[in-house]
Amino acid sequence: MIESVPPKWYGGTERIVAFLSDELVRKGHHVTLFASGDSRTSATLVAGCSTALRLSGERVEGIAAHLTMLERVAEQADDFDIIHFHTAPLHFPIARRLSVPHVTTLHGRLDFSDLEELFREYTDVPLVSISEAQRTPARDAAWIATVPHGLPPALLRYHPEPGRYLAFLGRISPEKRVDRAIAIAIACGQPLRIAAKVDPADREYFAREVQPLLDHPLVEFVGEIGDAQKDAFIGGASALLFPIDWPEPFGLVMIEALACGVPIVAFRGGSVPEVVEPGVTGFIVDNLEDAIEATRRVRRLDRRQCRAAFDRRFTASRMASEYVSAYHRAIARRRSLPLAAGEH
Repeated sequence: MIESVPPKWYGGTERIVAFLSDELVRKGHHVTLFASGDSRTSATLVAGCSTALRLSGERVEGIAAHLTMLERVAEQADDFDIIHFHTAPLHFPIARRLSVPHVTTLHGRLDFSDLEELFREYTDVPLVSISEAQRTPARDAAWIATVPHGLPPALLRYHPEPGRYLAFLGRISPEKRVDRAIAIAIACGQPLRIAAKVDPADREYFAREVQPLLDHPLVEFVGEIGDAQKDAFIGGASALLFPIDWPEPFGLVMIEALACGVPIVAFRGGSVPEVVEPGVTGFIVDNLEDAIEATRRVRRLDRRQCRAAFDRRFTASRMASEYVSAYHRAIARRRSLPLAAGEH
């Protein structure tokens, strides 16, 4: 509930929850969404707070609101055939005590040492990954599926002509490496537009490491944008720069670029090889020198192939269908397990 569903501005997880909920409804399923009251959904909405916490203007403790919402979910659990959680790992103690089948999508990175013990304990909580790479640090967790993200096909238009600038879209943080994007653009002599959120935790990093780089005449800092601005921002670019320095769990912005027909220059890491088809929808690089060379060549790629890859692999309809299959596996798995203490 930190963000609404979908979020007004930045927020990948909430955006995917919105697309999935609406697509499941479109496919004829009855869906109840537990989220903030300003969420927009075709599902039945149960509001845990009136406004997304980040935009409320108040100083609030997000975990309190999430725990209260999880209590509401537990109270109504018997009304559902299956419960799909996106709040891991807060709900794990509750979920294992429910008699109702459930599944949890993990949206973040998993390469933290303490998570190994967590997954050893909660082997009865079935999990879905958003890429195969995301699973790597937690191979023994209770995985039942990998479901890559998907978007509604009409959300972003195909832009057949390459624009005159490079685009960086996402979040300002050390692992996203916008400094690399700036270095690439300057070396190529191409304008770079940066649309990015700066979290409170990253403000010092932004001021110290990034802000001094924004004075270059080729660099424009746009700030945080929402879905309404993404079509023009991404679609007007010649390429998306994705210069990450971390094990990216998925990278939603990459398929947003593909939907617009925009090729990607991405540093190798996490899910990148599962999304980018080298020489077709972009280039995967291992260092700054290769990134600069790839960016100089990226306009040669066929933007039609980028959109075709999106339509083939990354639609909301495909995502929802794969989740329905995962729901059936979770239901079958639950029926085969004995009731645990505290279940009813």
